Amino acid sequence: MPILLLIVILGIVEGLTEYLPVSSTGHLILATELLGFDAERWALFNVAIQPGAILAIVVLYWRTFRDVLVGLWRRDRTAWTFTRNLLIAFFPAVVLGVALGDQIDALLENATVVAWALIVGGIAIILIERVGHPKPSPKVERPDQMVAAVSLKQSILIGLAQCLAMVPGVSRSGATIMGAVALGIDRKTAADFSFFLAVPTLAGATALQLAKHYDQLEAGMTGHILIGAAVSFVVAIVVVKAFVAFIQRHGFTPFGWYRIIAGAAALVWLAMR
Repeated sequence: MPILLLIVILGIVEGLTEYLPVSSTGHLILATELLGFDAERWALFNVAIQPGAILAIVVLYWRTFRDVLVGLWRRDRTAWTFTRNLLIAFFPAVVLGVALGDQIDALLENATVVAWALIVGGIAIILIERVGHPKPSPKVERPDQMVAAVSLKQSILIGLAQCLAMVPGVSRSGATIMGAVALGIDRKTAADFSFFLAVPTLAGATALQLAKHYDQLEAGMTGHILIGAAVSFVVAIVVVKAFVAFIQRHGFTPFGWYRIIAGAAALVWLAMR
């Protein structure tokens, strides 16, 4: 397979799965293995194209980011509470990411771990949807107000839930969204909180991985990363819009069943190859 085609495919996978509760990292690892490439060699690429997905959130929610920045300057309570909640939720991932960096890198090469994590995560989503009974979305149009309404305790717990996603296949989006739903937060607010939390989390993870493994960048990979990031940006914009509308109608259970089926299929394939 031509390298350019692989780059485009991985960019599509990243943009398609980053904000869905299905694990983008897990899908990228499985996609690389399925296409016959060395997952270890492409692990850095898979992380480095995440800024494309980050930019998609910045573009889609640019008014929210603008309002928050202006609000911080004006000492607006909503803006400060919004920022506090995200920083509090972001902090646990920073601590564990630095402390367990080498162990996390090792897991990024294990497709079997991904498959089992997909299955377990799928079961968790189905159970949380059945017993969590999330509240209806509030009639508030501004996402910053919805996120600011999340309590300090809930923000801490969502941040701890995000740490589960350090195991590839768990899904950062899935852990944060379902963690929020389990706390009684409505689906729309849970999704928005996860989207905004992704910006510092993915930016930090990308910067850390590039700093640690900069010497592993192969000749021409910078261009490959830019192409992959551009593809993921376009795909992520489409997916985020559709995802929010979908979950408000159908909830997260379909994603749980998808994870179970995909994980089981991956285990069968890994055993037979």
